[in-house]
Amino acid sequence: MIKTSFMKHLIILVSALIITRSVSAQSQKYFSAAFFTTQNAYPFGKFVGLFKETIHPGIEIGYGKILKPKEKHEWFGEVKMGYFYHRFVQHGLPLYLNFGYKYKFNSRLAAETSIGAGYMHSIPATAKLKLSEEGEYENNKGIGRMQAMATYGIGFSYVLNPAAAKTIRVFTSYQQRLQFPFVKSYVPLLPYNSFIIGLIKSK
Repeated sequence: MIKTSFMKHLIILVSALIITRSVSAQSQKYFSAAFFTTQNAYPFGKFVGLFKETIHPGIEIGYGKILKPKEKHEWFGEVKMGYFYHRFVQHGLPLYLNFGYKYKFNSRLAAETSIGAGYMHSIPATAKLKLSEEGEYENNKGIGRMQAMATYGIGFSYVLNPAAAKTIRVFTSYQQRLQFPFVKSYVPLLPYNSFIIGLIKSK
């Protein structure tokens, strides 16, 4: 069942990548890199706790295109991948597509919202043992589990050099993430709240 789900998500990712590559060469391209802190909580259930409680750190890189840029607003598409560590729970390796809308207040400041979906590889962060036929416990962690994920984010960006040919933007995002199926028997959906801060550089 999980393998079937993984193949479906892989097909979606590959199809979306092909569509993204077919976009006109006039679209503006960029790279992004970011750090984030994350906590498991109901969607929009935690913000201050992201900084006051135990920090679960992560990093993320991305490649994106601005689609049909206009003076005040634009749509964008991104491919993102990263890593985060949730103490006592898991190491997470997300790979997902992100699509969003940006409204530009002026040449520097903009607000945006986005949705995403993709693949999450989950590796247990603690020992996972099983009882062997000889009556001894042995490692059963394996290479991890294949999961699906969905995201929603809101945030702001600020252009440091609007007159430059290749601009650099500072951005922040408050992202909600759902990971599934986490543990079917009692936690089928694992929700996360994350605060992301990073840089975007035009290509």
